[in-house]
Amino acid sequence: MSENRKPLLGFVSKLPSGTALGNSGKTHCPLCMGLFKAPRLLPCLHTVCTTCLEQLEPFSVVDIRGGDSDTSSEGSIFQELKPPSLQPQIGILCPVCDAQVDLPMGGVKALTIDHLAMNDVMLESLRGEGQGLVCDLCNDREVEKRCQTCKANLCHFCCQAHRRQKKTTYHTMVDLKDLKGYSRIGKPILCPEHPAEELRLFCELCDRPVCRDCVVGNHREHPCDFTSNVIHKHGDSVRELLRGTQPHVEALGEALVQIEEMNSTLQARVEAVAAEVRIFSEGYVKAIEEHRDRLLKQLEDVRVQKENSLQLQKAQLEQLLADMRTGVEFTEHLLTSGSDLEILITKGVVVERLRKLNKVEYSARPGVNDKICFSPQQRAGRCRGYEVYGTINTKEVDPAKCVLQGEDLHRAREKQTASFTLLCKDAAGESMGRGGENVHVAVVPKDKKDSPVRTLVQDNKDGTYCVSYTPKEPGVYTVLVCVKEQHVQGSPFTVTVRKRHRPHPGVFHCCTFCSSGGQKTARCACGGTMPGEDDLSRKAFPRRPVSQHPPHRHQPGVGCLDTGVLAGSIIRAYKSTTARKASLSASLF
Repeated sequence: MSENRKPLLGFVSKLPSGTALGNSGKTHCPLCMGLFKAPRLLPCLHTVCTTCLEQLEPFSVVDIRGGDSDTSSEGSIFQELKPPSLQPQIGILCPVCDAQVDLPMGGVKALTIDHLAMNDVMLESLRGEGQGLVCDLCNDREVEKRCQTCKANLCHFCCQAHRRQKKTTYHTMVDLKDLKGYSRIGKPILCPEHPAEELRLFCELCDRPVCRDCVVGNHREHPCDFTSNVIHKHGDSVRELLRGTQPHVEALGEALVQIEEMNSTLQARVEAVAAEVRIFSEGYVKAIEEHRDRLLKQLEDVRVQKENSLQLQKAQLEQLLADMRTGVEFTEHLLTSGSDLEILITKGVVVERLRKLNKVEYSARPGVNDKICFSPQQRAGRCRGYEVYGTINTKEVDPAKCVLQGEDLHRAREKQTASFTLLCKDAAGESMGRGGENVHVAVVPKDKKDSPVRTLVQDNKDGTYCVSYTPKEPGVYTVLVCVKEQHVQGSPFTVTVRKRHRPHPGVFHCCTFCSSGGQKTARCACGGTMPGEDDLSRKAFPRRPVSQHPPHRHQPGVGCLDTGVLAGSIIRAYKSTTARKASLSASLF
């Protein structure tokens, strides 16, 4: 095997500028916010310090994959493969994306070391004149030089000791300030099983880097080659995956841009609609306030009107009471203290006054009532262009003033719906103009008072109520209409329910029609009536002259006249007419 030195991750240089692979280029831990110290690469490609990961609270998970889990990252490469089994495992959550991280058997320290992050940390330290870097040998003093052969950072004392040793006498030493232009100054990656050996080979069978001691040991029969020889093959596979991933990155980026644009558009639209809502609400509130003030003013006007009426009635009653008391007191005084002559002298005046007072008409009840109600559900028209609700109602229905209207008030037919209208009015005879009254209607047959007919009362919300019912049998019915448990004007009243005319099943009996003089109310021998009592029947069965009457179509035995009987009747009528004519002629001559 020949070793051809090439950059291990040289293919990364083909990535577009600004594109990061994992956490490449990042030097600070997302938890402690300081420079990485022994950074570990998680399966989600986020890098965190080892000490920070160890401080995370672990939880138990069930690993059904056993030791072959690929979420334990590169650290599992150096562990023996175990057969799949159901075994409990410890996991943590990534502090950056909350992804579940199943820890390998070695715990946090068995996770993959992020050597790129370590290299970036060293470069960041060099930009700060080496502050924060300590000697790799003594781990105490600050670094001054770097051995390019050993890739070790050395302090002044260790650098002199490094040069005094025969093995390292001719190693190249470089000042830290001369390394600032370098892109990679990381330390050699050593084998975890053989710390003295550098990982320069790659086992194809185990798919992991190995050292020379590993090749002659556990990987003796395995196909191995230098990393520089296999990097291109494995780099191509990674590039292929990268090419497949890049379109998703671009698509997701475009999706996020569209989401941001939609979010901005949404915000603008929300603000515009919010402005419309505010304008509408402000106008609506002003309309409601104006309507409220109007209702309160209307209520105040009603109060003033009713109070004035009460005050006027009160003054009239007080004056009448004073006149009555004056008449009573004077008359009682006259009768108890006056002489006979005095009584007779003043009798005429007293009698005239008392008669006049007794004829005065007055109402013992207040002339107005307190029937004032607010109907919030009733429409009140428009105010400022807005539909508003709520009205002040002072009218009270007067059952004695209510009126019944309709053609079906006193007539109906069996099994046909009859209807009439109730118009509710107040004491002044004016329509209520609103619904909501307690209307009760009962239709009771006189011979079956315990079997009332089902009625339907529809409130038209305008002071009228449509009442409908369907009597099942002919007869005389009593209809009771009550409002506020009082009979309305004309209630109760009677309705005569007649039988429904049975339509004739066939062509009307021509002889019956002719013998009745062409009356459409004539009844056939079968009991049916002539069609044509309504427009629909007249259209279906138009009346025709006798000469155009259709032939008789009834079958004998269904209640109609038989054809033979009909013929006999016609012959007898003809003979009788002929005999009368002959007798008349004989008398004349």
